[in-house]
Amino acid sequence: MPTYIYKAKKGPEEIIEGKIEAKDEKEALERLSHLGYLPIKLELITYFSKKEYKDKSKLVKIKPQQITLFSRQLASLLRAGVPILSAINIIEQESENLNFKHILSEIKSSLKEGGSFSLSLSKFPKIFSPLYISLVKTGEDSGALSDALLRIAEYRQKEEEFLSKFRIALAYPLLMVIVGIATVFFMLTFVLPRISQIFLNLGQSLPLPTRIVLGVSAFLKAKIWGILFILFLFILIFLRYLKTEKGKLNFDRFKLKIPILGIFILKTELARFSRTLEILIKNGVSIIRSIELSIPVLHNRILRECFSNSLLQLKQGGSFGKSLKEYQIIPLFMSNLISVGEESGRLSEALGEIAYTYEKDTEETIRIFTTLLEPLLILIIGGIIGFIVIAMLLPIFEMNLAIR
Repeated sequence: MPTYIYKAKKGPEEIIEGKIEAKDEKEALERLSHLGYLPIKLELITYFSKKEYKDKSKLVKIKPQQITLFSRQLASLLRAGVPILSAINIIEQESENLNFKHILSEIKSSLKEGGSFSLSLSKFPKIFSPLYISLVKTGEDSGALSDALLRIAEYRQKEEEFLSKFRIALAYPLLMVIVGIATVFFMLTFVLPRISQIFLNLGQSLPLPTRIVLGVSAFLKAKIWGILFILFLFILIFLRYLKTEKGKLNFDRFKLKIPILGIFILKTELARFSRTLEILIKNGVSIIRSIELSIPVLHNRILRECFSNSLLQLKQGGSFGKSLKEYQIIPLFMSNLISVGEESGRLSEALGEIAYTYEKDTEETIRIFTTLLEPLLILIIGGIIGFIVIAMLLPIFEMNLAIR
């Protein structure tokens, strides 16, 4: 049955809020009237009811920025002395996302029943990661929940800013490639076949560039559906291969070996891992638990294996930094700094230095990439289109010379 969120007057001054189930809006209003309430606001929860929510939490689509904003807002309210229930209620009222409002309502209900905040968040594993929940639990245990939430917000904001820069850096070059390929394809399959008849009717020998372009055009026109079918089949087989564990592992290994791009991926992953581990250790989480929570933030399975094996050695009494030196893929800069941090008892500072260095390196790489890639793409695409145009004009120039 549909669920509605309502705000109503109870008596001359008291205003209450809550939820009510009814088959339609009319029935909801009638039920509120029978309760003696004067409805002010009535909204349908369009996603699903509380019972369905437990089974379909994975379907909830909440933007990462919304969780970051929630963390920052909650931290600010708690610092101002607002009780956590009241703070969540304020954020719930201001939220325009009905799905997120429903989540906050469930968290409030759990808190009212005596559950901790971290336990309430753990009911939504698709929204709040184990890393998020662990940081919140540490903040609760230490009595510094607002500080923990603020660190979470700052960490997430840095991640979102980096992703935003990366997307912006790729947007224009990607658009250029798509437009360039579409233009060349249109010229070869639509424009040139019509012009080629004019040249063939002339009955004269065509220049080599013109013959090359016309040959490519004729091949594409005759074999285009076969080429598209083979391409589609290849993509389908490749995607199926990537779904296997072996395929994922080999593809991750291949990505790290790509010139320039492999180094960029490596530094990005290591920066994310180091920053996550630094925050967890600073919040008082044990080193072993911190590494366990930090490994899932790595997208590359090869790196996950390296750090998982090093964690195993750490559990057996070894050194985390020294164990990383066994893997050629892990830079000595990182393993040495971690070893020094372990020995000096300042591991979080060492991790912060590693994260800062790699973050700056990746930002610089993105800046150079965008600076060089755009003119390079213009030269390549412009060169291809220019070659096609010149190839089509050469026979006309030869005709003019012959007439003179």
